[in-house]
Amino acid sequence: MQVRPHGAATGAPAGRVRAAARVPAPGCSGPGGAPPYAGRMTELGDLAIRLAALPPSLGPVRLVAVDGHAGSGKTSFADKLAAELGGAPVVHLDDLATHEEPFGWTGRLHDQVLAPFARGEDATYPVYDWERHRFGEPCTVPAAPVVLVEGVGAGRRAVRPVLAHLVWMELDAASANARGLLRDGPELAAFWQSWIRAERAHFAADPSRPHADVTVDGITGRIVGCTHGEPASPS
Repeated sequence: MQVRPHGAATGAPAGRVRAAARVPAPGCSGPGGAPPYAGRMTELGDLAIRLAALPPSLGPVRLVAVDGHAGSGKTSFADKLAAELGGAPVVHLDDLATHEEPFGWTGRLHDQVLAPFARGEDATYPVYDWERHRFGEPCTVPAAPVVLVEGVGAGRRAVRPVLAHLVWMELDAASANARGLLRDGPELAAFWQSWIRAERAHFAADPSRPHADVTVDGITGRIVGCTHGEPASPS
């Protein structure tokens, strides 16, 4: 069984990308300055309905990113949201990252996932094996109506132009990283220390939080408003 950081499941389903109009969350204006949705999105089903109603953002696909610090609950939330969407595919960025390039996966994502979906084709890419330190068996992801891409940096600058929606898991870095380390165990402590440094550098240069359409409490799972224009880290 593969040892994979950040809780992603080995050989999990995958997805694709491109952006158009984004779903406004409470407090955010809609496309063209339209009023925000009334009320609060308190149920996962409500969010799923809104996402499915978006225009396709890449070929036939609506790409939805789930971003946040390692250990913030991205994978669990993405799996629940995928279920609400009727089994939407999920691209786990841990499948594209490597030990040597934890954030150097943008080229692979573009060539192996985004470009095929832009053509309306399924995406196929080899899944990185975190135990053997090499890419292994391929994973094929259908060009479904909604595809989720989850992982640290899913809402990065290079991907945002093709996102239909960006979800941010709201849990501070120290708490999220501590939870991830506790989950993965002491045998991965050295890896986590290296990861934390890389993650800190990534978000300092390329923050996702200020661009999130919706935030999700990383502890309660409650869906709250957007963070457009807010700081890269919560106060």
